[in-house]
Amino acid sequence: MFHPDELRAQALAGFAAVSGGIYSTMPEQHREFFAALPYLFVATLDDHDWPVATVFSGPKGFVRAPDATHLRISSQRRLDDPAQAALQTGRPVGALGLDFSNRRRNRVNGFVGRTDKNRIEIIARQSFGNCPQYIQRRELYPAPARLFPIERLGALDQDARTLIAQADTCFVASAAHVELAEGGVDISHRGGKPGFIYLDDETLWIPDFRGNRYMNTLGNLLAQPRAALVFIDFAQGDILHLQGETRIVWQLASGENVQGAERYWCFKLVSAWRMRQALPWRGRNVEFSAATLRTGIWHDDDRP
Repeated sequence: MFHPDELRAQALAGFAAVSGGIYSTMPEQHREFFAALPYLFVATLDDHDWPVATVFSGPKGFVRAPDATHLRISSQRRLDDPAQAALQTGRPVGALGLDFSNRRRNRVNGFVGRTDKNRIEIIARQSFGNCPQYIQRRELYPAPARLFPIERLGALDQDARTLIAQADTCFVASAAHVELAEGGVDISHRGGKPGFIYLDDETLWIPDFRGNRYMNTLGNLLAQPRAALVFIDFAQGDILHLQGETRIVWQLASGENVQGAERYWCFKLVSAWRMRQALPWRGRNVEFSAATLRTGIWHDDDRP
């Protein structure tokens, strides 16, 4: 069920035996859930074994699961998006379905099957749900997507810094032990109040709040300390993608007391790119989850 470094992360966190509903195929309710989504978050590895992540969007039904082991995405790929270009047959892949209207989320991990310019097939080997904690409810509405050239950022500019500082949601892609049935690529959600991520020059500090105890992300980062972060500008439709090296802080030092955090991890930027107005939808009317409202943010006297 868990790969060796997920088990090690659970032990370092002080968890007893962890169990949960991780399936080798997709249950019917997961298949129906994915098929009802207008977007899907997907991660894989690039040619240099760095995690990369992207967002696919389309009308209801553009994602479908014809059976319990196949998830098919019918969407034209944007080949200047490094993550979409990396989705080639045989690559490990992880997908996250998240419904912002009701805070449900399910994940599926496996390998890329058949592909062409308008379709990507995921062959599932792990399927599981996640609790809705820290997911902010949002009303999404259609908006025109634009095909502006991708912006490669040599460093974080002011727009990127503002987006990170104001974010209440981000997505993290990681990978480890891809040769094992229990391993692979994973993409997960992180949420908190605006300000829950602290940006120190080009290092991001991210609190790890109480979750499902699977330790999928931190277990991957123990084995392979590389990650990709995706930030969505819900007002403008921008996608900001970061790649960086990571380090986990298991013991909280004096002053590191963001309310609700059990540990932290930091992300040192290596590369970044942005796609302006790339999403065909926007988000408004944010409703913070009860779990989010019980958490805190970074203040001047408790920054690392």
